[in-house]
Amino acid sequence: MSAALIARLRQTPAAFAHGVQAIDCIETHISWVLLAGEHAYKFKKPLALDFLDYSTLALRRAACEEEQRINHRTAPGIYLGVVAVTGTLAAPRIVPLQALGATDPVLEWAVHMRRFAQEDLLSHRVDRGELQPAHIDRLASHLAAFHAAAAVAGADSPWGSPASVREAVAHNFDDVRAAVANTPLAATLQTVQRWSEVQGGQLRTLMAQRREQGWVREGHGDLHLGNLVLIDGQPQLFDAIEFNPGFRWIDVLADIAFVLMDLQAHGRADLAWRLLNAYLEHTGDYSALQLLPYYQCYRAMVRAKVAALRLSQQQGQDDAARRAVAGYLQLAIRCTQARTPALWLVNGVSGSGKSSQTQALIERLGIVRIKADVERKRLHGLPMLARSAEQIPQGIYTAEATRRTYERLAELARDVLSDGLPVLVDATCLKVAQRGALMAVAQALGLPCRILALDAPVEVLRQRVLQRVQAGGDPSEADLAVLERQLQQREPLQGEELAYAIQVDTSRPVDWAAVLPASWMSDAVPPAGCS
Repeated sequence: MSAALIARLRQTPAAFAHGVQAIDCIETHISWVLLAGEHAYKFKKPLALDFLDYSTLALRRAACEEEQRINHRTAPGIYLGVVAVTGTLAAPRIVPLQALGATDPVLEWAVHMRRFAQEDLLSHRVDRGELQPAHIDRLASHLAAFHAAAAVAGADSPWGSPASVREAVAHNFDDVRAAVANTPLAATLQTVQRWSEVQGGQLRTLMAQRREQGWVREGHGDLHLGNLVLIDGQPQLFDAIEFNPGFRWIDVLADIAFVLMDLQAHGRADLAWRLLNAYLEHTGDYSALQLLPYYQCYRAMVRAKVAALRLSQQQGQDDAARRAVAGYLQLAIRCTQARTPALWLVNGVSGSGKSSQTQALIERLGIVRIKADVERKRLHGLPMLARSAEQIPQGIYTAEATRRTYERLAELARDVLSDGLPVLVDATCLKVAQRGALMAVAQALGLPCRILALDAPVEVLRQRVLQRVQAGGDPSEADLAVLERQLQQREPLQGEELAYAIQVDTSRPVDWAAVLPASWMSDAVPPAGCS
């Protein structure tokens, strides 16, 4: 009935309350979307799969209502309501739910959406090279705010338990196995499955802790680039998973891992690292990055499974689906590969380029960056762009506040390094004691320490600081008076520090490949690699 109805609606412009010249259709493995002028109507396929059940009209109505509810959180301008198809198969009509009469027959239900340009999907933008750093920064802010406002799973709920996470991970392998049977990728799949099982067992205590701490929330659940769109320059999330609550009631890190993985799958690991670092600056959620490769591998396998299902529906005749299965499976195996972490310590006065100049470095090498300006404010309960004097008259730049800030930086650096990732500490580190305490973290873990000593001519420093103060929108509150004090009080590198340090003139943009020793660059992440 549904397939026949879709075909009839495509031939019946009069079925739509608004004027429409032609009706196009986008088909996925679980839905049809009719594109009618400035509007779109999403219909559920009458399917019963291992992860969803749309097999009855009542179930499809409930799914449409739930989809409207959860997506209105992030895209209220896109999701317009639930509609019914009434009339007959020969003469169908689409009406809003509230306009449906008590005795009107219902042929089908759909979600009514405002249509947007398909070329504005982030999946298309990234492939055309049009996804800009500013888009990524806005997305990070949007995701952080969304997760902060999302409902938290209750202690008595089934969501986000280690058992449920491992079960969701395990469900991806059978469909992919059928797609890669009798190919060299069968061995790759076996390796990924074995690694996932082992990691799931080793990480279960951390998963349980995260759940107890309130990090399991009602997120999106399907946060790949095809479910993100730019509208008026702002990224919006749509098409959150409604058919299985367990897929969206997840650890927020598992939610963002999806888009990180997909950026990497599209060859933009640099943007993935930019997104992760910007998101962490907003949330401060540095304590569980050990979970990130596991969740990214899981997300790669989700996409491999979706492609495998599409391949099976096309009786193996879909070359794009076959390539997608192979590509996501190869990405999944890279997610299983451990990295060699190192501590990168940035030393320099305000205006020396600690954040601006290291941005390219963290994106290229896949480094987690921790900013002193952001963490100092977080310790005082302030947003990273807050002006502290307006809210804390006694100030947050006292000797005691600075001591606490560096203790926090050392704690976070230890967490990230212990989780197997390189970390860059972005702080002035003007004192020998401050640098020594951070270096001791790496030394205690038996890991390399690298110091980037950044500097520029004094007039350049002054100009940069003045421009930053005038522009606003930066976590740093340093002005020219602060810079002058720093120049007078900074302690030069000495002793063993010099053996770990590279002096860098930032008066011009830094070419890190030319400046750094080859051994330091060996932490580079392959362009499509996972964390």
